[in-house]
Amino acid sequence: MKFIEMNGRALMSMLEPDEVSPEDLQQAGLTDTCLVRINQQGDIEVRRHQGWDVIGGLLGNFPPRVEHASGRTWA
Repeated sequence: MKFIEMNGRALMSMLEPDEVSPEDLQQAGLTDTCLVRINQQGDIEVRRHQGWDVIGGLLGNFPPRVEHASGRTWA
């Protein structure tokens, strides 16, 4: 499976109103500096000490938004 990694601040900057809210992500443990990754299905995962946890998802035309916000391509 391919992912794009970014920090929490970059993820929050690209969210749209009909997606998971920044408040919900923060309650799930997202911070500005934590490491997150998005898969090609739009699942948002946050890095924990023991592994990755799914904390939400993106909708719609998210791939170009993810690439733009992170400055990366799918790997």
